[in-house]
Amino acid sequence: MANLGFVGLGVMGSEMVNRLLSKGHGVTGWNRTRSKAEWLLKKGMKWADSPRAVAEASDVIFSMVTNSAALAAVMNGPDGMLVAAGPNKTFVDISTVAPAVSRDFAAKLREKGSDMVDAPVSGSVITLQEGKLSVMVGGRKETFEKVKPLLLDIGPKVTHVGNNGLALVMKIGTNLSLAVQMLAFCEGVLLAEKSGIKREVAVDVLTHSVIASPMVQYRGPFVLKQPDEAWFNVNMMQKDMLLALELGRQLDVPMPTTAVTNEFLTAARGMGLVEKDFAVVFDVLAQMSGVKP
Repeated sequence: MANLGFVGLGVMGSEMVNRLLSKGHGVTGWNRTRSKAEWLLKKGMKWADSPRAVAEASDVIFSMVTNSAALAAVMNGPDGMLVAAGPNKTFVDISTVAPAVSRDFAAKLREKGSDMVDAPVSGSVITLQEGKLSVMVGGRKETFEKVKPLLLDIGPKVTHVGNNGLALVMKIGTNLSLAVQMLAFCEGVLLAEKSGIKREVAVDVLTHSVIASPMVQYRGPFVLKQPDEAWFNVNMMQKDMLLALELGRQLDVPMPTTAVTNEFLTAARGMGLVEKDFAVVFDVLAQMSGVKP
């Protein structure tokens, strides 16, 4: 059992804490909105009043926040985690942020005697609940080995991919593929529907066909009915697509399908669908096709 901290208790973060608690670990948590953490407090999680307080109370501190700006907000300032950094503290950032931002914070933490790895995950809430999540880790090998047993309590597949920031590169490469696959799936559904095949039938056939990746299998049905709470909304996905496009520009890698798919996410934003799961690109393409979403 370990003395853990967790900053950022959104949909995925809270489920990770739930798994860590179920494994017998002590967890101290903080979230910008405390009400989202009430169910975890009932399960034994301790509450801290700031990210700094979480880091002060813990040996290994996880963070999972929205973007680079949010990571800076919980790291910097008098209530930030950097203030509490010191020897024998290890930071594990699960957020999907710009690799350069992650490397910068890792360097600042090392100056204080701590260390940090970036450990973004691949999977959804359902994947996490089923114990099938995979974790990519970037950072020093010795730090990876230290936190690996804890990460295995979150998901069964934990892979060290290289130095700090490289796990984030891998995560960005994964997420751009999710959005691109989803748009292609929507094209197939709409071709079938406009030809006279019922949408439900088209979705059933495609989600059991050779193109049925795990993502298509669990998110494909969202073209029939969006979930009550977005698993990964338009705003979050477009953030990752923009990170991918910027990396492509820096590395001279053309990204034509990423660029096109990103425009459909922009259209979804313009249509007021930003809080919907990114599978809502189906609604955008449907309206362009003269089909009622």
